[in-house]
Amino acid sequence: MLRIGLSGGIGAGKSTVSATFCELGGIVVDGDVIAREVVEPGTEGLAKLVEAFGEQILQPDGALNRPALAAIAFSDDEKRATLNGIVHPLVGKRRAELIAGADEDAVIVEDIPLLVESQMAPMFPLVVIVHADEELRVRRLIEHRNFTEEDARARIAAQATEQQRRAVADVWLDNSGSAEDLVGKAQALWHNRIQPFARNLEAGRPAEARPEVVPSDPDWAAQAERILARLRTTCGHRAKRVDHVGSTAVPGLDAKNVIDVQVTVDSLDVADELVEAMLAAGYVGTAITEDVGKRDARSSVAEFDHRDDSALWQKRLFCSADPGRPTNVHVRVDGWPGQQFALLFVDWLTANPAVRQEEPWSADAYRRAWEWADATGWSQA
Repeated sequence: MLRIGLSGGIGAGKSTVSATFCELGGIVVDGDVIAREVVEPGTEGLAKLVEAFGEQILQPDGALNRPALAAIAFSDDEKRATLNGIVHPLVGKRRAELIAGADEDAVIVEDIPLLVESQMAPMFPLVVIVHADEELRVRRLIEHRNFTEEDARARIAAQATEQQRRAVADVWLDNSGSAEDLVGKAQALWHNRIQPFARNLEAGRPAEARPEVVPSDPDWAAQAERILARLRTTCGHRAKRVDHVGSTAVPGLDAKNVIDVQVTVDSLDVADELVEAMLAAGYVGTAITEDVGKRDARSSVAEFDHRDDSALWQKRLFCSADPGRPTNVHVRVDGWPGQQFALLFVDWLTANPAVRQEEPWSADAYRRAWEWADATGWSQA
């Protein structure tokens, strides 16, 4: 099962993307629909809203008067927090029920208007954000949803900013054009990335990748931050730390377009406990591996004289099933040589720009890095 988080500001066009994914076979779990369902007459949700905001939020027939509630709840941050505190847990419970009833090979599209605000983005293997500029969104809300300009701007101001949405977006769908243009973008995304991602997960195989060395990309750091947040959520207390490592973690270094991440754990037994959680997050486990090549090089640091013990070079490797973002997740034991060197490598190259021009990385680089660590008193932060 592949779960996708879909969001976007009010008036951005998220519903068009959601409908397109549904037509292509996705099972859409719509946060707006659920949010209406959990406050229907006779529900616990509606009773709590009346208790919090008064009977003036009800229509004569006892149903929720949404404009009246919005006028109250969006008037200040405290009232909006009260509203969210009532509705969000009920929506989450109902969403979980719907997902539990889906087939194992399903693509679940969770349409969540406040995905960013509720800090849910790291829960999903892929986050898709639909965006349009504020002025365009205001115009759409006035023309198609009968908002006043004041109400439209108030709703937009109460939601996440563009910068906050960009920070969590694995895919950014611009909807500054026509609805047909947006449908085409959504279809291409489904066929070229989402569907292959889902098939890879079902087959238990990583995405195919033949990465070549490319110029340094300043966006690698932001991409890595999203992956780190996802893995911290996935691993929870079992991870002692999660770090961006490898060549893409070194600013300005040309590298293969693969994000390498290291998850540090207390033991390989703990690493093996992560298999199912990693798969749910979009990462497929490979065979037990070793950090071949470095293990025969001895450090000049006395306390690491045991590095030639091959057992201490074992790790667990998980690779992303997402064809749109090649990622390797190295799960290593705290204090073992491979775990230490992954952190040292980034700091050494960052501190020594001249070394970055040297290729290939070899056992000699491993030795020199530890000599630098010795001389500078380096330790993992």
